[in-house]
Amino acid sequence: MANIYANENFPLPVIEELRQLGHDILTSYEAGNAGQAIPDDKVLAYAIEHGRVLLTLNRKHFIRLHNENSAHKGIIVCTVDSDFAAQAHRIHAVLEDNLQMDGQLIRVNRP
Repeated sequence: MANIYANENFPLPVIEELRQLGHDILTSYEAGNAGQAIPDDKVLAYAIEHGRVLLTLNRKHFIRLHNENSAHKGIIVCTVDSDFAAQAHRIHAVLEDNLQMDGQLIRVNRP
């Protein structure tokens, strides 16, 4: 399963469901990086340094960062979805279909 770094705005119920599905997820809160207004490029650098795919709702900025430099472990950008379990399962399916996430940007949208 994937090693993931979840940006601080990502819903905890989705993270918990992904953990139940077997993914290793480190949240920005658990890493001691929450509530510090850390710039997006530093958030991505943290994920890269720790060998983790970045999971975020902040699509615009992370798509831009990916377009500037794709040397990362993968970025999954999501739309907001109040059906947390369904969102987690869509993310899980993407990760199963893309076992090698290096340099990839994947969009997971609400249906």
